[in-house]
Amino acid sequence: MGYYPQESRFLSLNNLMRLLWEQHVAWTRMTIISIAEDLADEALVTRRLLRNPRDIATVFRPLYGNQIADRLEALLTEHLVLAAQLIKESKAGDSSAAQETERRWYANGNEIAVFLSRINPYWNRETMQQMWRTHLDLVKAQAVARLNGDYASDIALYDEGEIQILGMADELTRGIASQFPYSY
Repeated sequence: MGYYPQESRFLSLNNLMRLLWEQHVAWTRMTIISIAEDLADEALVTRRLLRNPRDIATVFRPLYGNQIADRLEALLTEHLVLAAQLIKESKAGDSSAAQETERRWYANGNEIAVFLSRINPYWNRETMQQMWRTHLDLVKAQAVARLNGDYASDIALYDEGEIQILGMADELTRGIASQFPYSY
């Protein structure tokens, strides 16, 4: 390891990025389950989920500054709050409210993608938009499967979403390492 200090920093960043995005989908899944199944841990699980945007922003802060890190944290928090709201409205059968929340959720996902592509020239806008769209599609399908009691599909969709989010984490790592080559 001592022979490759740059590689070691890159791998550390990639491992951290993968951990944080893995936590993003894992705690989202646990929140979906808690809401769908009326579990007593819903508030605690949701609170833990909402720690994730701050944890991700902490990685961005030394590289991009407080203003950008704070904006990313706010966008990711909105993303998670809207997802929980969408699940609750869908579960309650409030299709009108759910459609509006879903529209806002997808707009937020697009806003995150555009924001990321603006702060790092190595994050292609269309690629970011596609990754975020796929992430949202998989979370939505997973929630629908859970709400419909289709647990096999729910599990399979989580597995697919986990692989997808790790790919997104890798893409974010590559962009950071390319933009800050002397740091990573």
